[in-house]
Amino acid sequence: MHIADIITEARKLVDADSTSYLDADILRRVNIAYEEVVGKLIALDKNWNFGDSNYTSLPTGLKTLTAGTKEYTFDSTLLTIMGASVLDDSGLWHTLSLIDEMEIVKSGIDLAEYEKTDGLPWAYAKRENFIVLYPAPAAAKVTVTNGLKVYFQRTADVFTAAQVTTGTKTPGFASPYHILLSMKAALPYAISYKPERVPYLLNEINRIEKEMIDFYSIRGKDEKAVMRNRGISFR
Repeated sequence: MHIADIITEARKLVDADSTSYLDADILRRVNIAYEEVVGKLIALDKNWNFGDSNYTSLPTGLKTLTAGTKEYTFDSTLLTIMGASVLDDSGLWHTLSLIDEMEIVKSGIDLAEYEKTDGLPWAYAKRENFIVLYPAPAAAKVTVTNGLKVYFQRTADVFTAAQVTTGTKTPGFASPYHILLSMKAALPYAISYKPERVPYLLNEINRIEKEMIDFYSIRGKDEKAVMRNRGISFR
């Protein structure tokens, strides 16, 4: 479904029009629903990392390093950081190991004392919206410009008002489930003005979401099953 169709269907579900359900309100709710659906798919999909198909580039970010600085912020649209690498002074990328800072603290080492000498980072930790490198980069050991690479998953490529006017953009997940955005956008309006429609919308949202989750759960059909030994219980 195109965004224009999604909005038209959302209004039809609750007998609304552009006067009773304003363009700005319905677009906001469609985008909330869009991000919610993409969030569910990212949380679900472990083998093939889900990404909104509207993006035209892979989710890889580069950041310039600062000598002696451990902490680097990342954009809030990065829902999941999958890995990070650092570029050394000879132009080779080094994959960083993810570590848990709380385990360091529990071992009795203050974080300010851990990997205290600047050098070539070998590990990173995630803290709020920061990536923390260990050790901090030394200028002589790394390539500073775009020397930090982060692999991530991002939120939905949400719709803009201009795209609603154009009306041709589609959601970046499987088309049989686009109707979810219409239903999820219709639900808040129904709660306020059409309460008799709420049970139907809730039932349909739950049904279609289950079908979508089932679909994405078996999507990696080209992956080979791996046979493993299984212990035998003699009890």
